[in-house]
Amino acid sequence: MAIKTKFRIAPHMRLHEWVAEEKGYFADEGLVYEFVSELVSSDGKIHDLGDKIGAYQTFEQGRESNVCSACHWTVNAAASAGYGKLYAKAYSVANCGIFVPGDSPIKKPEDLAGVPISVGYQSGSHYGTIQALEQFMDQESMVLSFADGLLFRRLEKLVDGEVPAVSLFSAAYYVAEQLGFRKICDTTFMMAGMVSEESNMEDVEKFYRALRRAQADIDLRPELYVRHYLKELPERFHAIVDVRTFGPGERLVFEPYSREIYEESHKWIDAHGIFDSDALADSNYDISVVN
Repeated sequence: MAIKTKFRIAPHMRLHEWVAEEKGYFADEGLVYEFVSELVSSDGKIHDLGDKIGAYQTFEQGRESNVCSACHWTVNAAASAGYGKLYAKAYSVANCGIFVPGDSPIKKPEDLAGVPISVGYQSGSHYGTIQALEQFMDQESMVLSFADGLLFRRLEKLVDGEVPAVSLFSAAYYVAEQLGFRKICDTTFMMAGMVSEESNMEDVEKFYRALRRAQADIDLRPELYVRHYLKELPERFHAIVDVRTFGPGERLVFEPYSREIYEESHKWIDAHGIFDSDALADSNYDISVVN
């Protein structure tokens, strides 16, 4: 009998995969799986990818997992470009905000005009920062810095006093709050799941059924599971924060990522010049998603 290839899961700075594993939900579904570390490392170095290399570029370069996630704008664009399929039966909502040092003179969103804000290039923090701040200023007044790496690398630079403002989400958001950094603006955004072309869709459905059960557990008793953030936080933060004070973070929503959401997101991306105008010209919902 041939040995079944393991379904490769890439946790993405949230609790769900860890809870599903702890509670045996993947096993209950008969899912033969393994976790792969595409965006998580104990020293945080995986988050130091260099200037203008963010979530979209990791899809261009090729991810190893059968299922992973990123902000919905990037998954939307990457699926349109043929780097996988957007899973359209669910999405999630990630807590996110722009933080500055507690003694910063920046007190309100308007004060961020002309101030470099560290974000991940073509990642949720990039789009989300623009989306939130355009209520307060024009895009020309926003100075986004793409040179400070992905999530935890940006957190390190904020803590080390190397940057004046940073966009952070999930566990990094809670670390900044606990260490006394000031949130200037909420930039909460949607996430979407990306399924590789070679994935068995029965396994994908098993994965999401397990996460749905995990979401209910997190909703009911979040304090039982916030310890799992330590599996994603770089080790330097383990001794200086108390994850027991953290919130539940990203929340899965089992509603469709609809054609209307897909098309509206494409229009927004195009209107803000985040990709070359021809890059998403051939986008097609029916080809880019799996339902």
